Amino acid sequence: MSESIAVVVVTYNRADLLARMLASLEALDHLPDAVIVIDNASSDHTQEVLASSTVAGLQVIRTEENLGGAGGFHLGVRTAYDAGHDRIWLMDDDVVPASDCLSVLMRTDEDCLMAVREDLHGALVEKAALRFDLRNPAAIKPKTAMVETTYGTRAAMPERVQVENVAFEGFMVRRSVVEAIGLPDPAYFIFYDDVDFAIRARRAGYRIWALRDAVLVRQLDFDQQHDLAGWKGYYMYRNLFVVHLRYGENALVRLKPWLITAMVVLLSPLRGGRAEARNVIRAMRSARGMRARPSTSVD
Repeated sequence: MSESIAVVVVTYNRADLLARMLASLEALDHLPDAVIVIDNASSDHTQEVLASSTVAGLQVIRTEENLGGAGGFHLGVRTAYDAGHDRIWLMDDDVVPASDCLSVLMRTDEDCLMAVREDLHGALVEKAALRFDLRNPAAIKPKTAMVETTYGTRAAMPERVQVENVAFEGFMVRRSVVEAIGLPDPAYFIFYDDVDFAIRARRAGYRIWALRDAVLVRQLDFDQQHDLAGWKGYYMYRNLFVVHLRYGENALVRLKPWLITAMVVLLSPLRGGRAEARNVIRAMRSARGMRARPSTSVD
């Protein structure tokens, strides 16, 4: 029995990248039943790009304010779910799927799937974690192994690789998973909303498979070294802390956010100065208020 598929794209002020992404959806050999674009109140020419698009089944939802990636995916998944689609494929505006990417995913009878990312030169850049460790308090970074670093090249990968976290860039989920665990949490704003969703899915008994032959090309280089003293640094700290407080498997792991906060403050004269110290203190304070896990209800 064929399943309906909705693509959910979240965009903000990257109209030219969005135009390339939408063109790639038109070139797929398995066309989606719907393409839902969440325009997070963009102020560039995104509206003109969307108005001129000829993508079949395009639905544009323009928000009154920037909800962040997390808020955008929450709204997009809810919209696709409410429309009754069987599968939902999540995308940022800076990725381009190969023409057979969706076909490969749809042929695979699994509830949670990841397309595997490469850069513009064909190098493997899939950073989904093979191990996301929330048990060992000595693991400062819970992501202890990645597809990219473990295999090196796409050719070296097996056809399927089980992963423990995802990026909302090429992640596909069945509606039954959403029914079981709820929607992406909009409170994250940016960063770790996808990690949170993957943790909830795995703890509900679902496996997540990265498919070697489902190729997704990233149009921009990864830039994970954000300014920890800036606004993105605040969200990186806060949301990392939230994941530990919500899902840490023992008291020592749940204590790590406080230890990291203390270390950053102590080392701030040698690192990011007072701005980073203020960021991490504010992040810790806010994370404590987000300890409750999101609702499993989609009503």
